[in-house]
Amino acid sequence: MAAMSTTAATPPRRIRFNAFDMNCVAHQSSGLWRHPDDQSHRYTELSYWTELAQLLEKGSFDGIFIADVLGTYDVYGGSNEAAIRHGAQVPVNDPILLVSAMAAVTEHLGFGVTAGTAYEHPYPFARRMTTLDHLTKGRVGWNVVTGYLPSAARNMGHDDQREHDDRYDHADEYLEVLYKLWEGSWEDDAVVRDRASGVYTDPAKVHDIRHEGTHFTVPGIHISEPSPQRTPVIYQAGASPRGVAFAAGNAEAIFVAAPTKEVLRATVTRIRDALEAAGRDRYAARIYTLLTIITDATADAAQAKYRDYLSYANPEGALVFMSGWMGIDLSQFPLDEPVGNVPSNAIQSVVSNFAAAAEHGTEFTVADIGRHSAIGGLGPLIVGSGAEIADELEQWVAETDVDGFNLAYAVTPGTFADVVEHVIPVLRDRGLYPDGYEEGTLRQKLHGRGDRLPDEHRGASYRVSARQPA
Repeated sequence: MAAMSTTAATPPRRIRFNAFDMNCVAHQSSGLWRHPDDQSHRYTELSYWTELAQLLEKGSFDGIFIADVLGTYDVYGGSNEAAIRHGAQVPVNDPILLVSAMAAVTEHLGFGVTAGTAYEHPYPFARRMTTLDHLTKGRVGWNVVTGYLPSAARNMGHDDQREHDDRYDHADEYLEVLYKLWEGSWEDDAVVRDRASGVYTDPAKVHDIRHEGTHFTVPGIHISEPSPQRTPVIYQAGASPRGVAFAAGNAEAIFVAAPTKEVLRATVTRIRDALEAAGRDRYAARIYTLLTIITDATADAAQAKYRDYLSYANPEGALVFMSGWMGIDLSQFPLDEPVGNVPSNAIQSVVSNFAAAAEHGTEFTVADIGRHSAIGGLGPLIVGSGAEIADELEQWVAETDVDGFNLAYAVTPGTFADVVEHVIPVLRDRGLYPDGYEEGTLRQKLHGRGDRLPDEHRGASYRVSARQPA
């Protein structure tokens, strides 16, 4: 009789989902606000956000990632008129104020909120994020952005934004200040609440951070006591060389966007190499790629739904977005003009991704970009039944080494509801998606290594224990 193999089968790799939304109308699907099933106009109502949070928790999404801009898209045509006319992320409201309400109606869903480093001092921002981490019981993350819209810079009193790499240099110090506040100011047992002595906090265990840098001077203490995670989970979405270097030192979850599997595979490999070069594990950051799913009970029903959505899409509105993301006025080019490797002071990876796609035989013209990004923005769009979508997702993970997907919507909340109804059950049946949540903070749920920053993370070097004499 042949001996039985003692080699355990490799378990299937888990697929992760984030929901990608914004406190505005239509987010990245220009024109879809006109669709009768779209409820993004309810973005000003708390009930929209609380209902969405409950839906996503039903689907065991890792979190909801809320994008933001502090300016208008005014590169296309040299003005913001087209952006205003099409509702291209204007009007837009603050993302941070949504989190407490969503946290109150959920137990596990994470919240990734976008906030820029360019126009707010890190000292008050540190308190705001600590407050959210307390109120959510450790379910908050921060998407670090350096800014890319010239209009935001002008409205904050500057002629233009800093040069691309300079913005990251500024952000490096911004993070240094925050790490010192979050990790290095209060010892874990500083709050004693001793009723007998009348001492609430032991002053000897609260420390000035004494930061004096190029951009910031912060001498004092963090004025909030430590929250469950201390430092919120750090999200980052830059895929340029400087952005990757920044992510390698800081990010615990990274969002990318790539038009093809070939481009995505190269991007994921570059990021994992950079993490390793920074002294971290190759998988120290979860990598999510932007994707839009249109699905239904059958393939035919999904294709019909896609055609219906496409009839509402607005290619000019899509070019408004793309011009802002690329830093290039696409209105000045013929529609059949190929988009190649052109200089950009906005999101450099957008331009480089299209150039990389051309190298692999997929060349995009201006018209292609308008059509391609009219539903879902920069990421690919896949259409099919739940089983077909699951097949495609498995292939993306297997071929690119990505951890999961940052799901944009065509209509909201319908696109997310369709994924929960048609795709997630198939993934669960295949053992590729969890039936529920693990306990713990957002950091614990993402990485399984506890609530606080791991020792090898840059921020850990600023801990009280690392700075104080024994």
